[in-house]
Amino acid sequence: MAQAHPSPDTFAKFLLLNAERFRGRPAMRHKDYGIWQSWTWEEQLEEVRAFALGLQTVGLKRGDKVAVVGANRPRLYWTFAAVQSLGAVPVPVYADSVAEEMAYVLDHAEVKYAVVEDQEQVDKLLSISEKAPHLKEIVYDEPRGLGDYDHAHLHAYSTLREAGLKRLSEEPSAAEAWLSEVEKGRGADLAVMLYTSGTTGRPKGVMLSNDNLVRSALNGNAFDKLTENESIIAYLPLAWVGDHLFSYAQSYTAGFCVACPESAETVNEDRREIAPTYFFAPPRVFETLLTAIMVRMEDAGRLKKWMFDHFLAHARKVGEPLLNGEAVGLWGRIKYALGEFLVYGPLKNRLGLSRMRVGYTAGEAIGPELFSFYRSIGLNLKQLYGQTEATVYITAQPDGKIRPDTVGLPSPEVEIRIDESGEVLYRSPGVFMGYYKNEEATRDTKTAEGWVRTGDAGFFDRDGQLKIIDRAKDVGKFASGALFAPKYIENALKFFPDIKEAVAFGHGRDFCAAFVNIDLAAVGSWAERNNIAYASYQELAGHDRVYETIAAHVAEANRRLAAEPLMAASQIRRFLVLHKELDADDGELTRTQKVRRSYIAERYGELIEALYDGSTEKYVETEVTYEDGRKGVLRATVRIADAEVFPAAAETMQEAAE
Repeated sequence: MAQAHPSPDTFAKFLLLNAERFRGRPAMRHKDYGIWQSWTWEEQLEEVRAFALGLQTVGLKRGDKVAVVGANRPRLYWTFAAVQSLGAVPVPVYADSVAEEMAYVLDHAEVKYAVVEDQEQVDKLLSISEKAPHLKEIVYDEPRGLGDYDHAHLHAYSTLREAGLKRLSEEPSAAEAWLSEVEKGRGADLAVMLYTSGTTGRPKGVMLSNDNLVRSALNGNAFDKLTENESIIAYLPLAWVGDHLFSYAQSYTAGFCVACPESAETVNEDRREIAPTYFFAPPRVFETLLTAIMVRMEDAGRLKKWMFDHFLAHARKVGEPLLNGEAVGLWGRIKYALGEFLVYGPLKNRLGLSRMRVGYTAGEAIGPELFSFYRSIGLNLKQLYGQTEATVYITAQPDGKIRPDTVGLPSPEVEIRIDESGEVLYRSPGVFMGYYKNEEATRDTKTAEGWVRTGDAGFFDRDGQLKIIDRAKDVGKFASGALFAPKYIENALKFFPDIKEAVAFGHGRDFCAAFVNIDLAAVGSWAERNNIAYASYQELAGHDRVYETIAAHVAEANRRLAAEPLMAASQIRRFLVLHKELDADDGELTRTQKVRRSYIAERYGELIEALYDGSTEKYVETEVTYEDGRKGVLRATVRIADAEVFPAAAETMQEAAE
């Protein structure tokens, strides 16, 4: 075996080190055909080296860009290391990108090679070949359906792997030549290009160096005391910076095992089998998990339902104090231990989080009640605030200093300041190299002194913890001059399991109004229990009783907003339940499921005006994109309802005046 580098600054060097220090420990697992396969760090080194040598046989050279497209599979993670070991640059692309989105990224990044999962991705790349003129060779993992294709520039992963193994057996110098390429790698080299989600325009290619990723991963490992004993399930998009840091960079620097689920549909079941000790999920995933639990409990027997409600009420009182190491009375501890045996433990096992030692959520604000629910049952869930340009970490919550209304303290080696406009700026070892082929955007985002503009408005509270209000460009004012922070309002609505998405309006207007998307799983289950027949999302969304339920949720959100000094004027006066789900394929959401406000404002301008002109309903025709790419038109008469509002509390008004 090759000698490991004493002070690794690239992931190929860490791979060599791990193959020595964690020789027989598992590095990667993958569930295939119902069976978990496992590879040690030694075996992972052999796989990466063989594929790297195979890539050289089809001409891959230092500096070349390689697209990586597909689900979370060991071979695609090995592609990252194999490509980087040769000094080439992986460019992961969202697997669910439509052809036009993918063509833009491949052309802009000047991608010459692509390693993809299966026939679907091969077909997509072949269909855009004229728009991606630099693309020369395509490598696929799953051979099903590709036997009759022209293989002049199409290669099976297994074929290149075998070519690499053949070189190792027939060319005595092959292993040393590969090691020489690894040694050429430096921390300052470009390690990966990750494209932004394109919330406000064309995606930008964020260039991250080996130093950015290694330093950020090492700091994150130290902050949460992550070691080779952790396990994580990799299920989030490969093209997202969070997965690249948590499932790749932190795994290589700490030496822990990454498990890949069998499919997106089996993630929950596979997570229960793995029981990860380290887990990340955006708020949407935690919302979905809680919704599923609540729906199931509605169908539970009376005794089981009573026990669930009774012990959760106790957990809300003492669960978080116990998790934070605070003093709790003897009876409170005894009752909580009983609840752990009867309710909390089985519930965590059902969630697949029975061994979770550290959990994070980020990407958008999580509802305080949702956050507290998970912590109350003994899950060490924390929040972090980050960006692709920061290599994730800007702030994180240290144990014992965790609050639902903040995103924590500056992460290790991170400096943060708030400028005069209220925008959050940061500086750290994770700060990106720049945007690929976009110096103007780099200058607009990154100052000469290394400070990066986040685009988010926020402030430090009295404990030095950072609070994020909203995107700086989205924060506005009502006609009265009162603050309008749409994301804050939307999160107040999305706390309710029946509401999947919300979009608030109000800048320059007299009051706040909102679009609501119902959660089809939660509301559909409720409809079945109440013998309410429906044939489509559109029909259920317009049902009178659904409107009554959503009206109650809006009223409760308003009650909470009325109690907050800055947000009392943001109570929702009018709302509608949108006749379709907001969809990334229709351009309404980004591929990371973030609302594209400007696009929605343009697309649904008639409905927005109807919210403000006193209309009680509005007929609309909306173009939609089906899963197979066909276009269609959805016609609906959307009902518009008034919401209950509440007077601001006296102390709230006094605080606002001060």
